[in-house]
Amino acid sequence: MDEVKVVVAHSERATLRVGDVFLKVDADQARIDAEVEAMSRAPVPTPEILWRKPPVLAIAALPGSTLGRLGGPTTGSPAAWAAAGAAIRKLHDALLPPRPGRAGRSIDALAAELDAECESLVTNGLLPADLVTRNRQVAQAALRPWAPAFTHGDLQIAHVFIHGDEVTGIIDWSEAGQGDALYDLATFTLGHEDHLDDVLTGYGTDIDLDVIHAWWSLRSLLAVRWLIDHGFDPFAPGCEVDVLRSRM
Repeated sequence: MDEVKVVVAHSERATLRVGDVFLKVDADQARIDAEVEAMSRAPVPTPEILWRKPPVLAIAALPGSTLGRLGGPTTGSPAAWAAAGAAIRKLHDALLPPRPGRAGRSIDALAAELDAECESLVTNGLLPADLVTRNRQVAQAALRPWAPAFTHGDLQIAHVFIHGDEVTGIIDWSEAGQGDALYDLATFTLGHEDHLDDVLTGYGTDIDLDVIHAWWSLRSLLAVRWLIDHGFDPFAPGCEVDVLRSRM
């Protein structure tokens, strides 16, 4: 233990790594409460909680490594991606948690948020109008009735750890709750469309690809301004703006 590594940090929360311990510091204790509860309910591997002293949650590091990150190269065999798909399906089939999660926003609320965000992106010159308009059209397919599932709510590939072809754990559960299962699948494959078939092989059921594409557009549209405001770059190669461009 010879250094403290900043994993992620912005005005809402920060995660530090000290040796084999991750320290999560969050200004919103409700998010930490939701994370602890979700990990206790999830039927998939999750990190061991070492201790909790608000505003800090300490969890143990997981074995293995992630399949990659948005905007970066990916690793893992098709079997590893399929194993991730199987773990996601196991989560979605589990008993529902008591509260809605990030993936459980109502259609009306989500549509209103999306329309406002699209207007802001164009008005403030962040994205070209034709790019926003096209992706708003694609995103419409996500705004439909869905059966609630136990969703992670922020299932980026950087949150799923693999060793060999086995899932060793899933981290960052603060957005978990009842929600649209396809939101999780779309988040996991965002920017890595070439691995979608492998994930769905493990997931083991037919899904509507138009809805997956819609969630890619919707999530990216909603993320651009937030990322800029919090010091991240959605214009980096392979990231959210490239995802939007791929729908043109």
